[in-house]
Amino acid sequence: GLNPNFLQVANIREHCSWVHWFNREKATGKALDLTEMALAAVEHALPSRKAKVPVERRVLVIGGGVAGINAALNLANAGVEVILVEKTGFIGGHMAKWDKVFPTLDCSICILGPLMAEVYSHPKVKVYTLCEVVSVKGAAGNYEVELYRKARYVDLEKCNGCNKCLDVCPITVPNEYEYGIGERKAMVKPYAEAVPTAPYIDMENCVGCRSCEAVCDQEAIRFDDKDERFTVRVGAIIVATGFVPVDPSELDEYGYGRYPDVITGAELERLVNPAGPTRGRLVRLSDGSKPERIAFIQCVGSRSTRLGRPYCSVVCCNYAVKQALEIKSLHPEMDVAVFYIDLRAAGKGYEEAFMRAQAVGVRFIRGEVGRISQAGRRLRLYYENTLTGEVLQEDFDMVVLSVGIAPNPDNEKLSRILRTSLDENGFFLEEHCKLRPADTFSRGVFVAGTVQGPKDITASVGQAGLAASRAYQLISSPELEFEVEAPVFNPDLCLGCGLCVQFCDYGALKRVENRIEVDEVACMGCGACVAVCPSGALQLPASTDEQVRAMINVLAKNARERPLILAFFCRWCGYAAADMAGLNRAPYPTNVRIIQIPCTARINALHILEAFRLGIDGVLVVGCDENSCHYITGIKKAMTRVSRLKKVLEEMGINPERLHIDHAGASEGEKVAKTITSFVEKIRRLGPVGVELAKISAGR
Repeated sequence: GLNPNFLQVANIREHCSWVHWFNREKATGKALDLTEMALAAVEHALPSRKAKVPVERRVLVIGGGVAGINAALNLANAGVEVILVEKTGFIGGHMAKWDKVFPTLDCSICILGPLMAEVYSHPKVKVYTLCEVVSVKGAAGNYEVELYRKARYVDLEKCNGCNKCLDVCPITVPNEYEYGIGERKAMVKPYAEAVPTAPYIDMENCVGCRSCEAVCDQEAIRFDDKDERFTVRVGAIIVATGFVPVDPSELDEYGYGRYPDVITGAELERLVNPAGPTRGRLVRLSDGSKPERIAFIQCVGSRSTRLGRPYCSVVCCNYAVKQALEIKSLHPEMDVAVFYIDLRAAGKGYEEAFMRAQAVGVRFIRGEVGRISQAGRRLRLYYENTLTGEVLQEDFDMVVLSVGIAPNPDNEKLSRILRTSLDENGFFLEEHCKLRPADTFSRGVFVAGTVQGPKDITASVGQAGLAASRAYQLISSPELEFEVEAPVFNPDLCLGCGLCVQFCDYGALKRVENRIEVDEVACMGCGACVAVCPSGALQLPASTDEQVRAMINVLAKNARERPLILAFFCRWCGYAAADMAGLNRAPYPTNVRIIQIPCTARINALHILEAFRLGIDGVLVVGCDENSCHYITGIKKAMTRVSRLKKVLEEMGINPERLHIDHAGASEGEKVAKTITSFVEKIRRLGPVGVELAKISAGR
């Protein structure tokens, strides 16, 4: 067949008939323009091609929680070498800290522990704890990853896990593993089933007494251990670095940190865990007494635009129901109340767990708690019952804040290293939320678990399997075949300025003497380099300068209506949102003609200036949200370019308001329709650009 780049689609359904039903004549005229523009683009198309590169049959998994462990085991059991990197001293993540998991109330460590032991001892898996990724070079199929591993000061091979060193260590410090409610030694091993079995020495708190060394029969203590940096070669990378619980201290109304008996759901997990700081006894932290009345407050740090976390954390309702069931099982006489906005029990067995909680006497009160105050030994909650409309107050012995899921603070640094994007909330951005939920926009990098967004254990394990499958597909053959999206380089036109290298977020361009080398595997085809090339030495086969100019010329030549608007929409969000406007039959003026580009960073300032010179009255640019661009900083580059170009237009004598840049999510069809309508009305008020062009000509 036909080469894909020789196919252009004139979108006369979503962008014409479905949004311009109110004026058939103008809709038909626009359809003719779009068809002619597509034909002009085809005439100047460059063919696409496929290429092959050798593949390293090894996968790096970053993060040793339940998602990372499952991804590693899926690959290892398929015969693939895996390197599992965990930042802390032990694998298992948050799940290893919890007593039971919903909805079946399984013992958490009972089901996770065997997997931890299996992955650590698997002949195809090499586990590095206290280890981080420092840098990544190369591209899909052939990554060179630099790792930094902190010294453990305990020999993993010699240590037999007897724990004598923990018994004699004289130093105690707050225990981050217990979320700060317990203490640990400077010789660190959080629980008996920890993997690896060997502890490590926290040198920041160690006083150097060497008591541990004196009692170690295996001579496993190594005070001369050193941090080390080393590199590994892998063909694919899976990111599974998880989440952190929301810190509720930012919500002053709940008094967390001020009242010791206001705790988080994570802290409650450690209190009821037999391996926790109270050996499973549920007590008030203020005085060690047994609480009689316990309140749960839902959606703490989630579903809050005030805190910048509008999303639902998915797990909070269900773990609160699970904890309430657990408390009633251990202490049937306790009064347990759950204050909620909406209870979201979507999942197999989740609704049934909620019904069991109701059956054993857990009270569910629909209403938000406004504030908490101290009332003698108890805590007084002020709340509105939204079902009855009453404003009430009630006293409790303990308050549990069901805190949500926040993105890992390391996400920003790691996304830069891996050259991929984060979403507006700080989670790793997937390529497509439905069709490619484990892929990222950096070929060869995959995501699993809560690093991609809030989800429960079931969903995390499922996504881990998908990520492993996607990584396996990539490295299963000796060679990786892929569609080349990289620009074509013409050395005869290159000026050697190196601007393209500076603007590439993927490290796909390298300056070698007086020429540019393009890494076709690393390139994701955003076109940012093409837009800044002053000589046209780089051309994107799927979106050449000639194609864009040809479409602009058709639009200006036909000029079927005024004002005449040219729009550049990125294919991932802007163009998809315009399609959604069509699906929703959201009307907007017929004046706009949309050109699809891979990314708003692809926009060349010369194209916009040419459009105005030819008499086009306004230019609209719509791309991804600033904080979730599919090409990392593509929209930010475009915003900077548009801002500078507005100043140029003003100096030329063209009203800068004729150029506008905006953003929209792929689902925001209504927003795009409103943006187009507003822009057309503004340009209508400004009048034809020809008047300003005439003044410029007269001034000469």
